[in-house]
Amino acid sequence: MNEDVEALLTEQDPEVAATARALIRQIEAAYPEAVVSVDGGDVGFGSGRGYKGLRFVVSPHKAHVTLGISGGVGLPDPAGLMEGKGKVHRHVKVRTPEEAARPELVELLRARMALE
Repeated sequence: MNEDVEALLTEQDPEVAATARALIRQIEAAYPEAVVSVDGGDVGFGSGRGYKGLRFVVSPHKAHVTLGISGGVGLPDPAGLMEGKGKVHRHVKVRTPEEAARPELVELLRARMALE
């Protein structure tokens, strides 16, 4: 895990940090070539820095971690994990490291990467 990400996570509640780390591991497995950047308390994963190539965002909060999925609106979500009403993006609230490993969540990551 890159040191900017680790620095951000050391500022978080230990359970939130553990959840974020578990989620980041899942993203890295689905998207190993991602460019990782930290901006404003969020961890971005994309084809480059900035919004244009963004695929995923991990945002630690007080009691959960939000996984933002760029282009999530078009993904199949039979488990109903995704939230949001925007035209393009969706998000999933992840509350524990175990939730980060849910097969349905891993499938969302893979489905997003299949859009490329």
